[in-house]
Amino acid sequence: MTSSEALLPGTRRALLHRIATAQSEGRAPSLVAAVQRGGQIAWSGSRSCVDGHAPDGDTQFRIGSITKTFTAVLVLRLRDEGLLDLDDPLEKYLPGTSVGHVTVLQLLGHSAGLGAETPAPWWERTPGSSRPDLADVLGEQPLTHPAGRRHHYSNPGYTLLGSLIERLRGDAWAEVLRREILEPLGMDRTTPSARAPHAAGWAVHPWADVMLPEPAEDLGLMAPAGQLWSTASDLLRFASFLARGDDRVLPATSVEEMRTPAAPPEAGEWDGNYGLGLQTVRREGRTLFGHSGSLPGFLAALWFSVDEEVAAVVLSNATSGPLTGTVAADLVRIVADAEPRIPEPWRPLPEVDEELLALTGPWYWGTQVHTLKLVADRGLELRPWRGAGRGARFRANPDGTWTGLDGYYTGETLRVVRAADGTVDHLDLGSFVFTREPYDPGTAVPGGVDEGGWRGLAT
Repeated sequence: MTSSEALLPGTRRALLHRIATAQSEGRAPSLVAAVQRGGQIAWSGSRSCVDGHAPDGDTQFRIGSITKTFTAVLVLRLRDEGLLDLDDPLEKYLPGTSVGHVTVLQLLGHSAGLGAETPAPWWERTPGSSRPDLADVLGEQPLTHPAGRRHHYSNPGYTLLGSLIERLRGDAWAEVLRREILEPLGMDRTTPSARAPHAAGWAVHPWADVMLPEPAEDLGLMAPAGQLWSTASDLLRFASFLARGDDRVLPATSVEEMRTPAAPPEAGEWDGNYGLGLQTVRREGRTLFGHSGSLPGFLAALWFSVDEEVAAVVLSNATSGPLTGTVAADLVRIVADAEPRIPEPWRPLPEVDEELLALTGPWYWGTQVHTLKLVADRGLELRPWRGAGRGARFRANPDGTWTGLDGYYTGETLRVVRAADGTVDHLDLGSFVFTREPYDPGTAVPGGVDEGGWRGLAT
């Protein structure tokens, strides 16, 4: 079986049952969902309260705060082009705000200390024209926490990032978005305003089975925080990009950076975190990335597993009711558990570097045994021989060193230290010395090795 083949009948029925339950119990006028596996749409389904009028993967719904992920991508593009530094204060690029001391990175990761919402009235149900300036978005007391100290979700923070993008690009946020993300990724059904076919937004009465239409306001300056309309099919394209990268938009290294937690989570929320425009959750031992979204009349969720190459989108046109984030995570779980990813065939390296091959095998940090393995692109993997411990993958550098990619050694440098005759003396990893024998007396071990050598109890 390849990842592009259709799902098994039992899996398809489980997916349909999950969204049918969500639509029925959540009392949603309509709900559409789709699952992607290995970069290909593997299943889609929908439910509706009107017979014969169920939405499909091309029906637009408003996606609310999933918009923030698009805005974050545009900021990372500016960084990759050298037009800004994430650690710089906002004032350097967008002068004149009352919060110029907060950094671009803090805004991306919701740790700038800004308030969660704008001053009244509720910005999601009022026209953006009522907040014509950033001062109207921020209010008289824009900060609720010290900058950089904690994660506190902020919609005004992403408004500032949208204005930053406009300042540096010299163009409207929506136009930059279309040109730099939507067109390259083929997302022609993702737009700032609704285009047919699209769902209407509804509020469902909590104590009666009746509905009320919700207004669909243009959010003005708040657009970068929640304006967009999109479809299940388009959002799965976006999920593929966020999992793999695309050099036309952002390389794989930059989207991986987006998935890296940017600030500690709130106390009691250790199963979730936030990177740079992307949320992270842990569900039943599985790490999912993506974002949820809501605006009056609409709920949306996009989750994907990088390891299992499965993504799911759930969209609904209800102000509250179906828990789209939970449903999307459940769809990923159903597919990943029922039809786990088939690993790629093992293949040998295309060529062998004899010097690197000679480095492989056991190495000792003091008395702890590690193994060094050669992988593709001259990379290395250093792992404990058995049990838990510090290990990492390492990327080769042009100068003959390696940089740690994960765990305790992320960003640390691994280098080969040679003796005067050119032979390998030891490996240095952030000052830790790895030798071919435990506390090798012939190697420069910090602190030296006792001249008496190893001994038994009686000596």
